Amino acid sequence: MAMQETFESVRADIERRLRDGVENRNSAMHTPVVATGNADARIMVLRDFDAQNWTLRFHTDVRAPKVPEIEADPRVGVLAYDRGAKLQLRGRGSGRIERNGPVADAAWEESTNFARRCYLGEGPGARSDKPTSGLPEWIEGEEPSETQVQPARENFAVLIVHIDEIDWFYLSNDGHRRAVLTRTGKGRWIAP
Repeated sequence: MAMQETFESVRADIERRLRDGVENRNSAMHTPVVATGNADARIMVLRDFDAQNWTLRFHTDVRAPKVPEIEADPRVGVLAYDRGAKLQLRGRGSGRIERNGPVADAAWEESTNFARRCYLGEGPGARSDKPTSGLPEWIEGEEPSETQVQPARENFAVLIVHIDEIDWFYLSNDGHRRAVLTRTGKGRWIAP
């Protein structure tokens, strides 16, 4: 990786990596760790990145514990690490759950029925006496029809994370580099 020497080049690197995380399922940025204000963390799939507004979009089940956590305390952290590039991104911002409306509806429509079926099952964290996917038996390993998957829509939502700042940390034998950039365009170099 070429050394980034300006805030503009760091911002361009961040935005390129996050766009790649959306478009490339093999990207290290595709599955960042998302942590709520109470430090509960989980890996989520990055579904969209809006470079103009510095927002990230993830899909979630409204029955998941993170939903009421974010609604009560919107602080969210996002962490991604690209081992090959030796680069870490740490984003801090606020989360918002959208169950209905144009963003949630569009996200639902762009999902495959195979992906939508995940919302047909038991809610995340439901107890079971045996190992389970949580899905109803009739849909295990099958792709449902539009009609079969419609009841799942009520369990689907999106998590929108508005990033306030990103800590960009590049590890190098020649000397690490670290910068913190804000959504509004301000930046500062800091010691690693």
